[in-house]
Amino acid sequence: MTKKVWGGRFKQDTDALVNRFNASIQFDQRLYPYDIQGSIAHCRMLAARGIIKEDESVRIVEALGQIQRQLEHDELSFDNDYEDIHSLIEKALIEKIGALGEKIHTGRSRNDQVALDMRLYVRDISKETTGRIREVQRALTGLAEKNLDIVMPGYTHLQRAQPVLLSHHLMAYYEMLKRDHERFEQGLGRVDVMPLGSAALAGSTFDLDREMSARELGFGRVSRNSMDAVSDRDFILEFLFNASVLMMHLSRLSEELVIWSSQEYGFIRISDAFCTGSSIMPQKKNPDLPELIRGKTGRVYGSLMGLLTTMKGLPLTYNKDMQEDKEALFDACDTVCICLEVMARLLGEITFNGERLQEAVQGGFIVATDLADYLVRKGLTFRQAHEIVGKMVLLALEQNKELHQLTLSEMKGFNRQIEEDVYQWLDPRLSPSRRKGIGGTAPDRGGEEIAKAKQELRGEGETGAASPPSL
Repeated sequence: MTKKVWGGRFKQDTDALVNRFNASIQFDQRLYPYDIQGSIAHCRMLAARGIIKEDESVRIVEALGQIQRQLEHDELSFDNDYEDIHSLIEKALIEKIGALGEKIHTGRSRNDQVALDMRLYVRDISKETTGRIREVQRALTGLAEKNLDIVMPGYTHLQRAQPVLLSHHLMAYYEMLKRDHERFEQGLGRVDVMPLGSAALAGSTFDLDREMSARELGFGRVSRNSMDAVSDRDFILEFLFNASVLMMHLSRLSEELVIWSSQEYGFIRISDAFCTGSSIMPQKKNPDLPELIRGKTGRVYGSLMGLLTTMKGLPLTYNKDMQEDKEALFDACDTVCICLEVMARLLGEITFNGERLQEAVQGGFIVATDLADYLVRKGLTFRQAHEIVGKMVLLALEQNKELHQLTLSEMKGFNRQIEEDVYQWLDPRLSPSRRKGIGGTAPDRGGEEIAKAKQELRGEGETGAASPPSL
């Protein structure tokens, strides 16, 4: 049985069941590069303040580097006897350099240690997430530009409403993801607080240079209250909230892809490489990927709600309940990253059925609002125009026609000011071009927004997995 770092006060060995239930090593092991990074910064600060000797610091830092390389190559086992990643690294350090390794914990607690590790992790994963968001935005922008002039039905209540450009519809998701990107960026500002030096809850009796530790670790500022610092998980909750909103946006897009790929709509085709089949129905081609993204959204919501519930009743300061923050965060991070990666690839595997979209805009009276606007231009109030068009729709329904199929004589029966030019207002292909205001669906506006989006995206680096901190 491995000796616990807190074992001095205890007479009995910890029960095996307690070890298994209490340990977090099986999931907090992914924090090892951050734990080592924090330990190195702490060690160098201790030497700078004269709390340990410089040569001792050099030996400790060198040994920590060796331990990191061992962990990277799976040369150390993550055993439940090691309660957490912090204990494993400290024990491995002591095994390498003896009692000198015990000095690393001077002036700190696992409470501020884990708070630091989690902030370092959230900082990295937030940057990775923003990079992956950009990849989806690039895919959306490319798809919108490729299909710039295709007209499709816009919907409210899942009923055909007005003609819009397909590119305008796609760029709506660009805007959602832009807000997501901003939220994660803004969250980084609140992650940028260094808790190390808060110790267990009251601070340290040693003359620590917390600002030096912050500089070593790339933090902009240090925490101002030691009790808050060790018990704060707001930054994790904020990440989970941001992740939940992001997943909601991906789920909405996924829902549309599922609907659009159905035979009832037939707006899109997803390549065979990004679909699956049925074990019993040979003809089936299923949109499993967007369905899975839609389904995994609830999983991320669960992580947020679970941690909110965990935190809501905790007195200051640290409580073991807070160990539950890690699995929720890690699972949400893994889920969000794979969903973003899949969506970015999936969008490149979609082709639009232009004929079906053109057919769809011909039905459902989707130019009714244009017709009302036409009548307003003839001098009617909008409410008068609205009522007249409603009656014209009723007539068309009775005759099983669309509005553009009514004769001029029939339309004049509703208002004598209607002229031959009304048919231009009843052509759904011309409808988007009339909406030229900022935010409208006019082709010129759409082109401007795509160009602006491409300019925004050019300023961003390529996405990639967050790299472990270097020594």
